[in-house]
Amino acid sequence: MEAPLLVVLAGGASSRLWPLEEKSLIKFMGRPLLSLQLERYAQLGMDRGVIVANPENEGVIRALVESLPEIEIEVVVQPEPRGMGDALLKMDGYLQRHGNQTIYITQVHDLTDIALHHDLLMAYQTGNANAYLAGYRVSEYFPGGYLEVGANGRITNIIEKPGAGSEPSDLVNIVAHVHSDAALLLDHIRAEYDRPETSDDHYERAMARMMERYVFQVVPYSGPWHAIKFPWHVLDVMDSLLREIRGQQIAPDAVIEDGVLIKGDVVIESGARLFHGATVVGPAYIGRRAIVGNGSLVRESMIGEGAVVGFATEVARSYLADGAHTHACQALDSVLDEHVNLSASCTTANLRIDQGPVWSTIKGQRINTGRDKLGLIAGKHAFIGVNVMTMPGIKIGRDSEIGPTMVVSEDVPDSMRVWIKQTTEMKAVKKPGSGSHE
Repeated sequence: MEAPLLVVLAGGASSRLWPLEEKSLIKFMGRPLLSLQLERYAQLGMDRGVIVANPENEGVIRALVESLPEIEIEVVVQPEPRGMGDALLKMDGYLQRHGNQTIYITQVHDLTDIALHHDLLMAYQTGNANAYLAGYRVSEYFPGGYLEVGANGRITNIIEKPGAGSEPSDLVNIVAHVHSDAALLLDHIRAEYDRPETSDDHYERAMARMMERYVFQVVPYSGPWHAIKFPWHVLDVMDSLLREIRGQQIAPDAVIEDGVLIKGDVVIESGARLFHGATVVGPAYIGRRAIVGNGSLVRESMIGEGAVVGFATEVARSYLADGAHTHACQALDSVLDEHVNLSASCTTANLRIDQGPVWSTIKGQRINTGRDKLGLIAGKHAFIGVNVMTMPGIKIGRDSEIGPTMVVSEDVPDSMRVWIKQTTEMKAVKKPGSGSHE
C-alpha cells in the first residue's frame, strides 16, 4: 500500500512564542526542527509531502526542503492565520493536479516518539476506517480537545476543553491524523467556513460532523509528547532530544585541550573547541565551532553553532542558539536566541523564593509555566550588560539593550534600551587631625 501524502502544518502565527520567532526553524542538534521532523517521516517511508507555510517563513522553508532529497515537497502558503481548516484548504491545488489522496496531517511543532507515527500508519494499512486520529492518554485534566470514544475505539465526537471532571475519555487529540479521502475532508471544511460560527476550529467541527456518518478510529498513545506553544517549551524539546544521545560522539577535528572533563552522553561537533578546565556534563550538545572556555561548566544544555560559553561561565539546562555569547556569568534554565550577549557577572535567576511555579506574561495574561525553575528568555541580538540579574521567567525582546547593574523584573519589548539613571556626587574627604583639604 502506498504511503499517504504527508501534510505538515508550519504556518499560523507564532505570537505566543515571543520573543522567539518561527518555531519550525528553531535549531535543535544543529538542525531546524522542520528538518528533523521530515527526516523522521522519511524513515517511515513517506516520500511525498505538502508543507503549509506562511508569508514570513515561506522563503526559508523552500530553501530548506531543497536540501532534503528524501521527500519530494511542495510548499503552499496560507496568507493569513485563519485556522487549521484554512491551512488544509491551501493544498486543494495539489489535489487537483495529482488527484485525490490519503493524507497524513501533522504539525511541525509537535514532537512525539516515532512509534506514534508507526502505529498510525499500521492502523491505516491494516484497517478500513475513513480516518485515524492519535489519542494521547492523560492522567489529569489537560486544556485541549478530548476524543469521545465508543465501542471498539470508534471516535464519535471531539469536545474542546470540556473542563475538569467533564472529560468524555482520557484521550486528548494530537494532530497526527490519517484521512483516507482528502477531497471529502476538504469539502466538509469548506462547509464549515460557510457557516456563521466565528471560532477558528473549522477543522475539528468538520471532523465532528463527519463522525456522524463515517468511521473515525482512535490510535491511543502514552509516550512522550512535547509541543512548542510558549517559548519555555523550547527547553522541553531540547531535553527530549538530548536524552536520545547515546555515548560520546566527538568530531575528529574538535579541539579538546588537556584538563577538560567530559561526562555522560555528549555530542561535540566539528570545529568546536573546549579550553583547559572546561567541564561538559551530559546529556549535552556542543555545536559546530562553538567555544567552551576555561573553567566553564556546561550541563544538560544545547550550545549552538559559533556560540561562546566564556571564561568561568555556568550554563545549566539551557538553550544557547547560534552565535550566542556569554562571559563569566550564569545562564540557568534559560533560552538565549541567536547572537544574544550575556555579559560578565550576569545571572538569570531561575527559582522563586517560595519555590513555587514560575509565571510568565503572554499577550498580556499571566500564565503558569508549569516549571519550578525557569530563567531568562531573550530574543535575537538582545544585549544584556554587565552585572545584570533577571528574575525568573522574564523575557527580553529582540534587539533590546539592558544597561549595567540592573535587576530586570518585568518583560522588555523589542528594540528597547533600558538603564538606571545615576546621580554622582564628589566631596573632599576630611579625616580627623589631617587638616583641611581645601
